[in-house]
Amino acid sequence: MKKLYLIKDLAALSGYSIYTLKFYLKIGLLKEVSRSIAANFRYFDDNSLEILRKIHSLRLENKSLKEIKQILNPGLSAKA
Repeated sequence: MKKLYLIKDLAALSGYSIYTLKFYLKIGLLKEVSRSIAANFRYFDDNSLEILRKIHSLRLENKSLKEIKQILNPGLSAKA
């Protein structure tokens, strides 16, 4: 069974703020794995954490969010 994280847990593990994670969700860099209907919680998995590590690495290389989106999602148009 996959380990699932709430956004606050993902923030603590990744070092990103909840605000930044929500922004990444909004622009399509990050995707939630599932959402609880009753409480409207977003859930993430270890793959989400790995994506954030890749984003961090690419930001250290001075890549823009638009470039990162293109790298993570080749073939999709980036609107960052």
